[in-house]
Amino acid sequence: MSDSAQPKKRVDVAAAVITQADGSVLLGQRAPGTFYPGYWEFPGGKVEPGEDPRAALIRELDEELGITVGTCWPWLMREHDYEHANVRLHFFEVPEWTGDINDHVHSALAWDHPDRFVVSPMLPANGPILKALRLPREMGITDAAHLGADVQLAALDRALGRGLKLVQIRDTTLDTAPRERLAHHVVQRCNAAGALAVVNGDADLARRTGAHGLHLPARQLMACGTRPDFEWVGASCHTRAELEHCAKLGLDYAVVGHVNATPSHPNTPALGWDGFHALTRLLPMPVFAIGGVSLDHMGLARSYGAHGVAGIRGSWG
Repeated sequence: MSDSAQPKKRVDVAAAVITQADGSVLLGQRAPGTFYPGYWEFPGGKVEPGEDPRAALIRELDEELGITVGTCWPWLMREHDYEHANVRLHFFEVPEWTGDINDHVHSALAWDHPDRFVVSPMLPANGPILKALRLPREMGITDAAHLGADVQLAALDRALGRGLKLVQIRDTTLDTAPRERLAHHVVQRCNAAGALAVVNGDADLARRTGAHGLHLPARQLMACGTRPDFEWVGASCHTRAELEHCAKLGLDYAVVGHVNATPSHPNTPALGWDGFHALTRLLPMPVFAIGGVSLDHMGLARSYGAHGVAGIRGSWG
C-alpha cells in the first residue's frame, strides 16, 4: 500500500469559545511553521491519549494563554478532514476565567464579534461555528391558538423589547388564514427588532411571509433527503436517530425535550438534564432544551451542553 493510501490519523482537539460580556469571542492567528499559518482559530489544543477533552482544554488554556478556566460548558463537536489528519474538534464555551491573557503560541490575538467577524481567513473547520455563534440563545414559540392572536402579539412585543431574538411561528392548529395573518405580523415585528423568525412545517408560508427560516417537525425531518433552501433550518427531535439525521442534513439547530415535567406532556416521562446530555452529546449543531424550562434555566441548560432554551409558555410571561 502506498503512503497516499494510508488512512489519515485521527486527532482530537479541544477548542474554546472564550466570550466577553458584549458577545465577542477570542481568536488566535496560527504562527509560521504550523499547518495553515496565518489562519485564525479558536484557542485550544490537542487532546492527549487517555485525556478528557474538557481537562485538555483547561490545560491548554493555562499553557497557551496563562488563564485559569472558571466555567467550561460543552457545546459542539465537529469533524473536519484536513490534508494531514481527520480532526475531531470538541468545542467548549468559556464565559468565565481568571488571569491576564498572555499568548504563548499565536502570532496575534483578536476579540471579534459573531455578528460582524473582521479577521480572516478562518480555519476551514470553523465556518459552521461562526454561524452557530450567531444563533440566539432563547427561542420563543408562538401559542396564539390558546392565548389569542392579539394577546400573543402583545406578548411578542414585550419579549422582543426585552431582547428575544428568535421566534418559531408554530400554531399549526390554527386555520390557514388566521395562521397566515399571524405569521405576517410576527415576521414584521421580528424584522423591526432585528430578530429571526422561523415557520414550523410550512415552507410555502415561510417564503410568502419572508421568514428567515423553516423549522421541521420530526416527521418532516425524517422524510427530508436534502436540506431545505432557507438561511436557517432547524428541527424538533426526540431520538438520537433524528438528531443524527439533523446533523447529516447540515441543519443549523435542533430542539430536544421535554427535559422537565410539563403540562403539555403529562403522560410522557421527562428526560431530565442527565438524559438530555446523554441524548445530545457530541453533535455538530446547537441544541435547544425544551419542556418545563425558561430563561431561569439558561445557565443550567448550558452546563449540560444545551445551546439555549426554547419554550411555548416561558417566553410570553
